[in-house]
Amino acid sequence: MAVNINTVYTTVLYILNKEQRGYIPPAEFNSLAAQVQEEIFLSYFPDGNQLNRQNQQNTQNDTEFFNMFKNNAYKLYPFEGDKVFTYNVANTGWIYAGAGTLYNIGEIISTYSGNTINPQADSITDLVSKKEYTTTTQSKLTTPTSQYPLAYLTNATIAPATSPEIVLKIDPLPTSVSANCVIKPTSPVWGFTIGTLGQYVYSSAASTDFELDVSEQTNITIGILKYAGVIINDPTVIQTAAAEAQKVEVNEKS
Repeated sequence: MAVNINTVYTTVLYILNKEQRGYIPPAEFNSLAAQVQEEIFLSYFPDGNQLNRQNQQNTQNDTEFFNMFKNNAYKLYPFEGDKVFTYNVANTGWIYAGAGTLYNIGEIISTYSGNTINPQADSITDLVSKKEYTTTTQSKLTTPTSQYPLAYLTNATIAPATSPEIVLKIDPLPTSVSANCVIKPTSPVWGFTIGTLGQYVYSSAASTDFELDVSEQTNITIGILKYAGVIINDPTVIQTAAAEAQKVEVNEKS
């Protein structure tokens, strides 16, 4: 379940206005909301790595609903899924051309069709460094096959995009490629219409909610307040929000 952006914006305005500390207009709020959502999303990966050490040391609480490693992984599920890649002839590699921005690639499946002995082979593809890929493919003894394909990641600017995209190079060349991927969340937007008095009126049709789990609502609100304190130049807001964020973090990781 996602976090309603109007709930967060209303809460932020209420806290800021309660002591007459300032006001954050929609454009600034949307920028802060996108920044905070990205920070929280990116924190799942180092947090998961840290929490997994408790699994390795057999100190993780495995009681139902209280395993923090599983709870952290659960927050990533909405962004995880099997995605189809498209072959780009110009760069002789496979790119993700679907919706959203690709963040990470997990298990890769290369499909080889047309073999008379084995009409279709779906092979798990090892992802290695460019150096290891070059060394392996140049040796006759270790050259990749359709049963044991090899891949590495690079990047290139694919028109009409203006920034580099991830390119997946696979040997031997498969017929099709899919991979278990993590897609970055869509930036939240508090959309509005202009009321009869010139005020901003919330519009759900023009808005995009936070895509993070509902359990992150407090962290989102605190994170936005922290940045809002910088904008309105109020150190009290910054210190209070930072202290609350620290308490939440300690509680989640202790």
